[in-house]
Amino acid sequence: MTYQETIHYLYNVTPMFEHIGAVAYKPGLQTTEALDEHYGHPHRQYKTIHVAGTNGKGSCSHTLAAILQQAGFKVGLYTSPHIVDFRERIRVNGQTISEKYVIDFVDDFIKWNNESSTSNDEPLITNDDYSTNNNQRLYPSFFELATAMAFKYFADQQVDIAVVEVGLGGRLDCTNIITPILSIITNISFDHTQFLGNTLAEIAAEKAGIMKRNVPVVIGETTAETRPVFEEKARLVGSPIYFAEDIAEVISSSSNNQGGRNYLTRNFGTLVGQLGGNYQEKNTNTILAAVALLPAVGRADIANGFAQVCETTGLVGRWQTIHQRPLAICDTGHNVGGWQYLAPQIKNQPCKQLRMVFGMVDDKDIDTVLTMLPKDAVYYFTKAQSKRAIPEQRILEKATALGLHGTAFPNVKDAYRQAMSEAGPDDFIFVGGSSYVVADLLS
Repeated sequence: MTYQETIHYLYNVTPMFEHIGAVAYKPGLQTTEALDEHYGHPHRQYKTIHVAGTNGKGSCSHTLAAILQQAGFKVGLYTSPHIVDFRERIRVNGQTISEKYVIDFVDDFIKWNNESSTSNDEPLITNDDYSTNNNQRLYPSFFELATAMAFKYFADQQVDIAVVEVGLGGRLDCTNIITPILSIITNISFDHTQFLGNTLAEIAAEKAGIMKRNVPVVIGETTAETRPVFEEKARLVGSPIYFAEDIAEVISSSSNNQGGRNYLTRNFGTLVGQLGGNYQEKNTNTILAAVALLPAVGRADIANGFAQVCETTGLVGRWQTIHQRPLAICDTGHNVGGWQYLAPQIKNQPCKQLRMVFGMVDDKDIDTVLTMLPKDAVYYFTKAQSKRAIPEQRILEKATALGLHGTAFPNVKDAYRQAMSEAGPDDFIFVGGSSYVVADLLS
């Protein structure tokens, strides 16, 4: 197969949550364990750090990887979703996995899976009924196969350590076969409630499922509802627990002229962070609580990792400047928890006229997010190229009912072009609402 044919197989033959939503979600670890056994348990060949949470997983994972690279380690990084190309999900020292490796891995999987099948007419094997001893064909989801690929690639590349971001939840996520040296849970807010639960305590319990015996866990943010859940789970599994809020490493932060943030810290001096969103203050506090548990990391490594995270790891889409005069910024914040930080930052951005290119997907709480958006902006409502994207006309109708004013556009490119054509040099254009809106823009 060519690379494009391979990607077509991954996107269309293996169910992909990002494209089709709930029907692609496959809880349970049996298929993952079968793949892991077939590939020789590659994740046991290197150390890992496991990162879960509702928001901030990507920023924390990339920054930790950058810091570890600065410390001289060969670092694997597994994150999701990708923005433009599948290969962004799997990196070693910032370099994406090669097209050839992706092709060869999928080709080998298909050949092995076909050979291991006893019949071409078998029923689909789910995580509920699969046994590794039954010689039946596997039907992995997209994320299960991508995770197996990442773990094997890191072993083949002989990484020292891999930073592994949870896909969805934690307890039943297929990354949860690893036993890391450190677990991190960034925060808990309402997202993916159809899978994880309808209360913050239920969601926290699912994410707390990544805790392992004798493996320290850092909790970034808590609420009165989630903190007891984390404390009880840590007690049950014997996991030393550290609350970043109690450590309060970040004293204060402010935006800088380069689009990033400056941090005054208790034990690491003044840090200059390349990532500029206001929400990065919470992420930075979590990261610093985590690196304090990694003795092989020095202060210079931490400073350089924060200052060069985008170049070091390829991170995009976090309060990213894409144009000057008019200033245009995109951000992948996509749920209520993210917009609690984004909305005030957008409102406080100095400009003559605020213009917002905005779209969301159908499993997010769009009604609440719309109430958080500034009333004085000109809106360009749009739809990303995803089956889960909410139609732009429906967003327009909901927004109009809440006093927001704008026009609907069938795709992100047209919406952004119209915003740019109408903007003066002192206007501010924000593009976001969904990772897929940002993906369409940057691609």
